[in-house]
Amino acid sequence: MGGAFIALLLAAFAATGAHAQCSAKNTAFLPGEHITYDLMFNWKFIWIKVGYAALTTDSTEYQGKPGYCFRLKSHTSKRADFFFKMRDTLTCHVTDRLEPLYFCKAAEEGKRHTKDEAWFSYKDGVSYVKQRRTWYKPADREPQEMEYNDSRCIFDMLSILGQARSWRAEDFQVGDKVHFPMATGRRVEQQTLIYRGIENVDAKDGHTYRCLVFSFVEYDDKGKENEIITFFISDDDNHLPIRLDMYLSFGSAKAFFTGVTGNRYPLTSLVAED
Repeated sequence: MGGAFIALLLAAFAATGAHAQCSAKNTAFLPGEHITYDLMFNWKFIWIKVGYAALTTDSTEYQGKPGYCFRLKSHTSKRADFFFKMRDTLTCHVTDRLEPLYFCKAAEEGKRHTKDEAWFSYKDGVSYVKQRRTWYKPADREPQEMEYNDSRCIFDMLSILGQARSWRAEDFQVGDKVHFPMATGRRVEQQTLIYRGIENVDAKDGHTYRCLVFSFVEYDDKGKENEIITFFISDDDNHLPIRLDMYLSFGSAKAFFTGVTGNRYPLTSLVAED
């Protein structure tokens, strides 16, 4: 669920097109931003709170380069641990121009405990990534490593979110579709994202937000489109992830926005109450 939670921000990337020039100007967030979510799971037609998540942004340096650190933590409650335990921490370092440098996903999910890492570099207009998965449980498995390069920019789950939040919503048209490479820490996957339009969405902070709606889809061998995630992004200059609907193999899950501190702009996507 932690990895799925993030795929949300592949969204705004669609407006830019993919290219090897990976830098971009941050216009959406400031260091110190902290966003919180409730995680809900559908159990026999009832939505039950099973945990929480938090997304933070801080100033940092990585290998002497000033930039940002994005961190997403997802945590199931003790009651939910009885059915499925999850302790996920996703960490990403980017330059102050939002270029990916390093990604790590430390995941304890059920009986599996792994760490996926990705290191990014750039040369002559080409993006390179080295990846490794380390197994802690089961401990008898050898690490998996791979390398990949592309003339397009390669992102991870969090660096794409950092860039996506700065793109202009008015550049989207309903039905816009894009394919691009994303490193997961174990492989590079070609992703597809579709813009669906605008919708008012209720959050868990007691408010309703005007949101941009995006679909993260996969295709089967016959070319049939399968919805994997639907996500809703605030239609204001913050571009906050407000809700995420996930269609999992073992059921449906949702992540609901509960609040934000340190946001750069007013929340002008709030829908006025009657």
